[in-house]
Amino acid sequence: MNIRALIVDDEPLARQRLRDLLADESGIEVVGECGDGGSAVVAIETQTPDLVFLDVQMPELDGFEVIESVGADRMPATLFVTAHDRHALKAFEVHAIDYLLKPFDRKRFHEALERARIWVGRSHEIPARMASLLQDVQDSRPPLERILVRSGDHHLLLKTTDIQWIEAEDNYVRLHVEGTSYLVRQTMGRMLERLDPARFKRIHRSSIVNLDCVKELRPWFHGDYLVLLTDGTKLTMPRTYRDQIVHLK
Repeated sequence: MNIRALIVDDEPLARQRLRDLLADESGIEVVGECGDGGSAVVAIETQTPDLVFLDVQMPELDGFEVIESVGADRMPATLFVTAHDRHALKAFEVHAIDYLLKPFDRKRFHEALERARIWVGRSHEIPARMASLLQDVQDSRPPLERILVRSGDHHLLLKTTDIQWIEAEDNYVRLHVEGTSYLVRQTMGRMLERLDPARFKRIHRSSIVNLDCVKELRPWFHGDYLVLLTDGTKLTMPRTYRDQIVHLK
């Protein structure tokens, strides 16, 4: 079985090291290299590799944010490459997901690769493991600062502080930013977990607001509120959600 592999690491020497090691392995075709998380998401979606060597610590989008952007249910078999990160390593071990701890030697690389070959053949088990892994590492991660969004035929790296409000759309969320919007495959609950809780509040089952963009609150019918944003957007906030925001304004 020939395995199509993608290498993702922000360090050129680390990418070259992996490429050199893979050159000595049979049945592996390196289909690309990426030096950042944004290009990794695009490469995974367009090249559909069977296996990804994914660095955990990268600027802008880290390895876990790459998985979130692609979607745990659409990730191929993944072999994580990381410097020492106690919580992440524990999570990998709990979910039986293999990793390479930098620096690693040829023997350790070969062992990890052999296990990765097995996972390539058991791809139906990957989504559940990836979803569980993301949930496990959630508490140790800082709030999301950037998110990758699709705009036409390309992607943009959007600062979360620029998001004015978020709207639920079936299995997606729509991010509203200065007169335009972007559709992201994510749930409202998961999105709220990843955002800064001091800045973003849920005011409705289907809407989250950036408090910096809230201009005014007006009493509405039956104890509900009308939330006016700085761009003129009007949202309703049921009384069951008012404790999320009323005491802050």
